[in-house]
Amino acid sequence: MSETIRTAKSEKASAAADASFSRIANTFAKDPRVTAGTAFASPGLKVDGKIFAMLVKGRLVVKLPRERVDELVRSGRGRNFETGRGSPMKEWVVLTGRTPSWLACAREAHAFVAADTSSPT
Repeated sequence: MSETIRTAKSEKASAAADASFSRIANTFAKDPRVTAGTAFASPGLKVDGKIFAMLVKGRLVVKLPRERVDELVRSGRGRNFETGRGSPMKEWVVLTGRTPSWLACAREAHAFVAADTSSPT
């Protein structure tokens, strides 16, 4: 495959991922607890100041309970998120496809992080 074709496909995939993430952000737009921000130099969404979803290299990355992350990894629908230091973050998963839906996982992540931010410490 020529570099031009590869670049065009990569740009198309990136645009699709950006559009999907924008739709997710729009879904949470009316929630006053949700703000846009960045995490790991990537666009992200926060609830009560804590990140719950982000777009990293064209993939949705969400914070979920460790058991759910393990389930998604075992099923082949996700992989552990790593910050570059070589060790996976136990409550973060990179979705590797469109199933489960990005929006469903973002909602799940929002609920998980929102519950954590509202619990007493």
